[in-house]
Amino acid sequence: MFFKDIAGHTEIKQKLINSVKQNRVSHALLFAGPEGNGKLSLAIAFAQYLSCKNKTENDSCGTCSSCIKYQKIIHPDLHFVFPVVKLKAATKPVSDNFIKEWREFVSSSSYHGLKKWLKKMGTENQQAGIFAQESEEIIKKLNLKSYESDYKVMIIWMPEKMNISASNKLLKMLEEPPPKTVFILVAGDTENIIKTILSRTQLIKIPKIGEHIMYESIKERYNFADEKIKEIVRISDGNFLKAEEVIQNIEGFSENENFNRFAFFMRHAYSVKIPELTQWAEELAKSGREVQKDFLKYALKLLRENLILNISPKNQNKIIFLTNKEENFSIKFNKFIHKTNIVQLTNEFNEAYNHIERNGNGKLIFLDLALKTARLLKVKPQ
Repeated sequence: MFFKDIAGHTEIKQKLINSVKQNRVSHALLFAGPEGNGKLSLAIAFAQYLSCKNKTENDSCGTCSSCIKYQKIIHPDLHFVFPVVKLKAATKPVSDNFIKEWREFVSSSSYHGLKKWLKKMGTENQQAGIFAQESEEIIKKLNLKSYESDYKVMIIWMPEKMNISASNKLLKMLEEPPPKTVFILVAGDTENIIKTILSRTQLIKIPKIGEHIMYESIKERYNFADEKIKEIVRISDGNFLKAEEVIQNIEGFSENENFNRFAFFMRHAYSVKIPELTQWAEELAKSGREVQKDFLKYALKLLRENLILNISPKNQNKIIFLTNKEENFSIKFNKFIHKTNIVQLTNEFNEAYNHIERNGNGKLIFLDLALKTARLLKVKPQ
């Protein structure tokens, strides 16, 4: 992976390069920022530059033995930890069980998200996490001497998925790592990382991709009219994964399953059609925890967009991020989302998310959410 492969973030790239040139590389870095901004690829590009034997002024050489192995994600001094699921009762849930899929996943794009990773693992119906056994593997690997490079690099993707036991086991290693060891934590949600880990890392904020950078990147890859590219840039709001999803819908490659679920749910909730809502809850309960959580996050986003559309229709082109399908639905739906019910609706969806994350009964959670939503949609604005 090269710095040039990642759109934007010019200043951050230069700071990382300078830290290597000045021999001031921190032993524990935290790359934090929103999904779809290329932060995982940035971490790999930095690790490759760190180990490159013939560094250029602004990037890795790409031809030395280290770079060649990095590009195949097989360098013996590069290690990864990422969310996984337990395959069998006798199998430890550790990243090495999925390393083949991980290499393909990382190499396929410069932009990565949990939903895509679960699909790659074929475990969309399970909750992924980083477990205590993983910390034991980290300690064992990093206590060995490096094979080829001056540095051993451990990239931990989504440390917010690390459970308390795993986090606590990792603390001492983060505080006093072996010589020439670099941790790079790549996170989207720092609020769910324990404070003692946060305090041991140097935070580098990776922002969303700028509109101009996004525009040029899409224009280079796809043969769309200028107005269509601008629409994609506006809807994606700096998230290249979202841009790819919008493009797939435009080109007819996929349907937005979350939108279909949301529209069905809201239509039948407003009409208080209990049999249909019961069926909806049963079907969603079968889909798996991560899919359920993804839907709830999507629903919260769409509720927010409809509230803004309701209270500020004149500014919708500046602050609303909806696809054409979502916009067509929201033109009629937004009047039911207003200042009087938005707080309660948001609380109910957040509570459902928390219950799902704690392995609650999906059918009961979603049916309860449906009945409460049906009542709140009838609330009149004040």
